[in-house]
Amino acid sequence: MKIKSYSLYELTQYINRIFKVNFEEPIWIRAEISEFRENPNGHCYLEFVEKDTTTDTLIAKIKATIWAQTYHMLKSYFESNTGQPLRAGISVLVAVTVDFHDVYGLSLNVKDIDPTYTLGELAKRRQAIIRQLEADGVMEMNKSIDLPVPANRIAIISSATAAGYEDFCNQLDNNTGGFIFYKKLFPALMQGDQAETSIINALDAIFEHVDLFDAVVIIRGGGATTDLSCFDGYDLALHCAQFPLPIIAGIGHQRDLSIVDMVVHTSVKTPTAAAAFLIEAMEDAKSKLTDTYDAIYLLLRNKLNDQQQKIADISWRIKHALLNKTASKKIFLERQNARLIQAVRLAISRQKNRLELLSREIEHRNPIKLLEKGFSITTVNGKKLLSVSDVRQGDMIKTYLKDGEIRSEVIPDIEL
Repeated sequence: MKIKSYSLYELTQYINRIFKVNFEEPIWIRAEISEFRENPNGHCYLEFVEKDTTTDTLIAKIKATIWAQTYHMLKSYFESNTGQPLRAGISVLVAVTVDFHDVYGLSLNVKDIDPTYTLGELAKRRQAIIRQLEADGVMEMNKSIDLPVPANRIAIISSATAAGYEDFCNQLDNNTGGFIFYKKLFPALMQGDQAETSIINALDAIFEHVDLFDAVVIIRGGGATTDLSCFDGYDLALHCAQFPLPIIAGIGHQRDLSIVDMVVHTSVKTPTAAAAFLIEAMEDAKSKLTDTYDAIYLLLRNKLNDQQQKIADISWRIKHALLNKTASKKIFLERQNARLIQAVRLAISRQKNRLELLSREIEHRNPIKLLEKGFSITTVNGKKLLSVSDVRQGDMIKTYLKDGEIRSEVIPDIEL
């Protein structure tokens, strides 16, 4: 029995006819963009996927193309209606034709897109992220951190070449209050698929030197609203919410707040508004310090006045106490002086009486008085002679009488 067979080309042609018969008109499909790439010729190459809603496992995947002329129109239409760029990670409702190529196989050709479907999906995703952050209990964490006083050591997350970064720095450097701000740039991508990861990496770098800063400023000036999708990411919002320093976001948009705006300490519209916020905070700090200084000065002045009054009172009391004490001592000394004078006079009187008695005694015992009474006094060698044993042969002796003296020489006894 002869087996009927087909060449590979015949099979692909057969499949191609089947697709053309069954997919004559574009059909609308719902899918998530998993890959997205523009080439220099203006064509867009995508990959659509579908995941199981329960297990999140991949259940379908197919490549697709948007040719340059169609892509130019659909891109502008989608971005103007959604405020988001066409990119990987979003869900879309697109009209496609199904093509089967003999060499490249099955693919889809995108003909149209419905922005309202994506808006709904983005809104669902946004609300899901917000609910998750609320469930995590982090929505108010960064808001609850007090802005330091003063807050002048600023870590900046921005593109180094962004006009908004330059505007921010110029406004800080030329503030009318003369405040000094210390700034450090941590460069990051602020748009595109890698922006969220880049900003998270910058936050991690700041965290390694967290003690050197008072606050973090995330700024992005100008640019299309469609470039802001990274600020609605869960991971970036979670990092911002849990960061230990207050974060000020000024990412330059006028649409509804991003999720990052919702979780940071302070959200303003533009980089210059972020600079104005920091300058105003410094002015408030200066005002508070001035008020505190004035209050302390007034308190110290009043305290000093009270102490001076107390010192004056104490000085007056001491002065009068000393005067009273001096007067008492003066009276005491005068009394003591009078007593001393009286005692000295009495002692002098006693000594005078004693001297008179001694004078009389001396006068009574004066040898001249004895001589007048008929007595005589004999001396030998200037000493009073009291005994014959006190002289020797040949000694010269003097005998004093009331009317003169007699000199004699001692001679030996003559026997008779």
